[in-house]
Amino acid sequence: MLVTKKYTSEIPLLRGVRGGLIATIALLLTIVPALAQTQQPQVMNLDSVLQRISKQNPMLQMYDTRAKAMDAYAEGAKSWMAPMVGGGLYMNPYPGAEVMDAGDKGAYMITAEQSIPNPAKLRAKEKYMKSRAAIESSGRNVTYNELRAQAKTAYYNWVVLEKKIDALQDNRKIMDYMLKLARIRYPYNQGRLGSIYKAEARMHEVDNMIEMTERQITQQNITLNTLMNLPREQRYKIDTTIVQHQHMLPTIDTTYLAAARSDVQRIDRSIESMRLNVQLEKLERKPDFSIQFEHMYPKSDMMPQQFSAMAMVSIPIAPWSSKMYKANTKAMNLEINAMQQEREAILAEAQGMAQSMALEATALHHHLENYKNKILPALKKNYDVTMLAYEQNSAQLPEVIDAWEALNMAQMDYLNDLQQYYQMVVNYEKEIEK
Repeated sequence: MLVTKKYTSEIPLLRGVRGGLIATIALLLTIVPALAQTQQPQVMNLDSVLQRISKQNPMLQMYDTRAKAMDAYAEGAKSWMAPMVGGGLYMNPYPGAEVMDAGDKGAYMITAEQSIPNPAKLRAKEKYMKSRAAIESSGRNVTYNELRAQAKTAYYNWVVLEKKIDALQDNRKIMDYMLKLARIRYPYNQGRLGSIYKAEARMHEVDNMIEMTERQITQQNITLNTLMNLPREQRYKIDTTIVQHQHMLPTIDTTYLAAARSDVQRIDRSIESMRLNVQLEKLERKPDFSIQFEHMYPKSDMMPQQFSAMAMVSIPIAPWSSKMYKANTKAMNLEINAMQQEREAILAEAQGMAQSMALEATALHHHLENYKNKILPALKKNYDVTMLAYEQNSAQLPEVIDAWEALNMAQMDYLNDLQQYYQMVVNYEKEIEK
């Protein structure tokens, strides 16, 4: 009876444990796939990378802050000088001097003075300070063009490296298959031991190339993280479906470049700012004003309280004062001429560079198309035929390895040329600010 009672009392406990275990397993089966899905690295396309750089790069944020600072300066451009107040003694005799009359005792005096700048000068100063904010904004565009080119280079390098990884892994599978086949044939005197060692060496070389390529991918990842101001250890995938195609390179003229290039726009804004500064300097020939009020409290009750009110105007056209703003105006006009000459030189150089890059990129594109449509298919057919002959015992392993090496080398050459082509496109787009 005791045993039966113990057995029957344990049955609900076992059922409870079993039910809890089943519920836990079901919960884990629900949570683990969700966690795996959430932990999958995100895919970041090139547009997302460029948008993050534009918003988060510290160097670009610096230009935004500088532009805001210039706007803040412009807000205070119309301010007047602070008024001046003072107090003291007026026409007091020196100590020990004999005072003959009560009116000679002097007086206490308070004074107030306010300078009134010329309104035309204040308006010109405000316009000049606002133009400096525009220069900072154009400087931001120049820097963003540089950073965008760096990001595109790293992104396209990553794309090509991923293609290299895929090609190398496929080639390793091929070499592993050849090695297994050679090891099976060797005991039957259908292969040489040296050929097996040669195949093993080639497979280890592929392993080294895969490892080196993965390290280069990590370097490109870190470069993009740095540009986007992300943690250096953050990892993600990229969109490798970029189709290699003939870019429609427009006919470039100086009018297009003047409207597109940010460095030319910065020069234009610098010229405009300098012209506004010339106008501000020319306004130095206009007078400024000031008013002054003085009030005296005589020490003698016999004397009435007195005041003095004065209005003053400057005379900037005096020969000894006009030399400064005339010389400054002349110097600024010469600087404007220098910037215009620099602008013409940049446009001429950019036009020549863009046309040269377009021709070079077009030639390399034809070279890649030849690789893709003719060379690689022919080498792949050569390898397939040689491998088929080896499987039918009518060819030796070294012949298969040679055919594989030719195909592998051609694939790597194609990808290297593709990387160079992408770099040409990046340089071209940087040159024309695309």
